[in-house]
Amino acid sequence: MKRILFASSECVPFIKTGGLADVVGALPKEFDPKVWDIRVVLPNYTCIPPKFRDKFEYVTHFQMDCGPYIGTKYVGIMKYLYQGIMYYFIDNLDYYDCFYPYGEVRRDIERFTFFDKAVLSMLPIIGFQPELIHCHDWQTGLIPVYLKNDFQGNPFFSGMKTVMTIHNLKFQGIWDVKTLKGLSGLSDNLFAPDKLEFNKQGNMLKGGIVYADYITTVSKSYADEIQTHYYGEGLDGLLSARHYDMQGIVNGIDNDMYDPDKDPAIYKKYNLSNFRKNKKINKEELQKELGLTVDKKKYMIGLISRLTDQKGLDLINYCIEGLIDEFTQLVVIGTGESQYENMFRHYAWKYPENVSANICYSEDLAHKLYAAADAFLMPSKFEPCGLTQLISFRYGTVPIVRETGGLKDTVTPYNEYEHTGDGFSFLNYNGDELLNTVNYSKFVFFEKKSEWNKMVDRGMQKDYSWHNQKTSYEELYHYLIG
Repeated sequence: MKRILFASSECVPFIKTGGLADVVGALPKEFDPKVWDIRVVLPNYTCIPPKFRDKFEYVTHFQMDCGPYIGTKYVGIMKYLYQGIMYYFIDNLDYYDCFYPYGEVRRDIERFTFFDKAVLSMLPIIGFQPELIHCHDWQTGLIPVYLKNDFQGNPFFSGMKTVMTIHNLKFQGIWDVKTLKGLSGLSDNLFAPDKLEFNKQGNMLKGGIVYADYITTVSKSYADEIQTHYYGEGLDGLLSARHYDMQGIVNGIDNDMYDPDKDPAIYKKYNLSNFRKNKKINKEELQKELGLTVDKKKYMIGLISRLTDQKGLDLINYCIEGLIDEFTQLVVIGTGESQYENMFRHYAWKYPENVSANICYSEDLAHKLYAAADAFLMPSKFEPCGLTQLISFRYGTVPIVRETGGLKDTVTPYNEYEHTGDGFSFLNYNGDELLNTVNYSKFVFFEKKSEWNKMVDRGMQKDYSWHNQKTSYEELYHYLIG
């Protein structure tokens, strides 16, 4: 039996702010439990829904020495068996009594430094000895550092390996060296340029990249991109130096959760054989619900996103007057930076029959939009993987994307001469290219409907389920631990 521990700051269904939670929630369940003993450890946030939290079982507690700025702290361990996976929760009310898992950066760095040391400290006490710890993003960056330094003298940890997965390189857990040293208790010699020091500051993710036995990202193109200056966020040199120990593995999606043939949230269920008829019904019903002009012939573009610069919303702002016309509707779901929230509110006010701005996040409404929209827009500046385009394929909704990261790896651009492709894409980060690509998609939608439907066919037949994607992780684990 191969023993693996996933360490993460979030995980579906307990706590979610982004795609990281989907990965950590879905991937462990795909492994054969006769071969793999995969467990997950998370912070015990008080904002985890009571329907789960009330069922957590107390395991043990202990006092843990942290850095001089923290001193000795209480560590409680809770556990919960869910869908065949054992979840552990690190408990400390000083750190995890919260309405939202993240907050002010200095505070978060302290909370996750504590978490990283607690993850390793709990293992001998609960009697679980993983052969590999799979760390996710900067919040777990100090686990490989602690393992290879402070914990190395303990025979319990001998030979234990780590994998560091970068879900988004933009976020690294950076603070001044003096504070990070005081919080972590790590020795002075670790805060050197070839270790945790980064532009004269301390960097938790950099520590994880330096000390992990292997690094993964969430798509092959993103793994290549982050070794360049443009995408590397200052770590491109380090990542290039470690490129033999790094690979990109595209994320998967939960095919049971995203299945238009069974989805209880959508108005009319459909599949590959009847989407031509039933998808239109979903469009008309959503138009009614959102107060848009009800017309199944309109071209409905969906956008579900965090409303931030990363998502290419400045390009949409540049060309939105050209995107919206009497034949086209835009439906937006998301929250984020006020400039983009207000931008979409403004255009919804200006074009109430054609633009719907839903400045919120509703899983129910998101499923309805996946089923109703004809196309999905993702003009990202960078996109490590992206899940929206994978879900769009399942619902027969054609993605329009910029060729970056996981979008480039998963969307095959339409070729009208070879009759291939399952989406539309543009290369340069440019508003005119975005507008031209959307206009071309409209031309195919209105003038070449049979070609459009064949694209939908090809997209719906793609399989990006975790069941398919987990094979790459299995091979990696076997490579590292035999």
